[in-house]
Amino acid sequence: MLQGKNIIIGISGSIAAYKTITLVRFLIKAGANVKVVMTPAAKEFASPLVLSTLSKNPVFIDLSTESSWANHVELGRWADLMVIAPLSCNTLAKLAHGFCDNLLMAVYLSAVCPVVVAPAMDEDMWKHSTTKENIAKLIVANNKIIPVENGELASGLIGEGRMAEPEAILKFIIEFFTVTGTIKDFAGKNILITAGPTYERIDPVRYIGNHSSGKMGIALAEEFTNRGASVTLVIGPTKQNISSSIYKTVQVTSAEEMYNACVVEFPASDIAIMSAAVADYTPVTASHQKIKKNDLTFTIELKKTKDILGHLGSVKTEKQFLVGFALETNNEREYALGKLKAKNADLIVMNSLNNKGTGFGVDTNQVTIFHKEGKEFEFILKSKMEVAKDIADVIKTCTHE
Repeated sequence: MLQGKNIIIGISGSIAAYKTITLVRFLIKAGANVKVVMTPAAKEFASPLVLSTLSKNPVFIDLSTESSWANHVELGRWADLMVIAPLSCNTLAKLAHGFCDNLLMAVYLSAVCPVVVAPAMDEDMWKHSTTKENIAKLIVANNKIIPVENGELASGLIGEGRMAEPEAILKFIIEFFTVTGTIKDFAGKNILITAGPTYERIDPVRYIGNHSSGKMGIALAEEFTNRGASVTLVIGPTKQNISSSIYKTVQVTSAEEMYNACVVEFPASDIAIMSAAVADYTPVTASHQKIKKNDLTFTIELKKTKDILGHLGSVKTEKQFLVGFALETNNEREYALGKLKAKNADLIVMNSLNNKGTGFGVDTNQVTIFHKEGKEFEFILKSKMEVAKDIADVIKTCTHE
């Protein structure tokens, strides 16, 4: 399953380190090449001799000894994947802020491969606001988080913070090395995504519309599909190609049609992402015949369209997760946060037309994501496919808190 894959296992100081011995054994049996890097504190919880014997490689602990120096750059470039399990609260803080006071941190900062972490700590520590902020920083840095489990903790309490079992971590690693190289971390989830513009009919040949291409929503649909979700894409008029691998595509034209489609699809959805650029207004009446150019001026009476995000926010259950988009030209942060609260959404993805390389029709985007509990995730300009990956990673973390 993992034949020839080079994997670094990082172990920090946590009682959960005893599980990592089993994980190393599983990885070796699956055909992986494993090298173990430990913090000095981790030696108190797992035997370097046992880990060395199982991995068939020396265990690296110190940056240097009297006779040698551990080449952290070489280690960081050797691996196809780095897995830190367990990730203690202390080491999490170091990762988030770039500290480099031991070999494990030096290897992490030198790694050019993807990094996966499996946190382990007591429930109060796991739920502390500082821990949440540090986890958010790891996500922004494109690290993958294996969700903690609920169970008996070292303190004797029962709650969240328990490191995932070795079997679950192994499964996570195997899924990482699939043909697509994508972790199927949304398997079993039903996700509703809206995309593209809406066209509001004036007469048989004219409409009110906008410049949305649908690229961002399609990128989201493809990302979640690749990660195992069953995606229903409700999309307005677009010239973009839509992947046949997406579970279900509903093509609509007007805001009314998009609203009706979302009302039908939302009850079966675990997650809904409203990325479409829906018209705010539509003509009160539409002519059945082409309107002739007779007068110097022409007036159209408009009425508000139905608020899709607001409606879904009013009917969503505690088990559903709702994401909205806010495209702004001024007072971006203020308006985005206001929309997050007013629509009862869980996340708002904000992007600005003032930023170069963002907006309609282009292949790049730059977003800031606001969570209803006050967390903020800010990203640099990236391709829309990469932005879709960032959004999915943030949703994954926020739905496992």
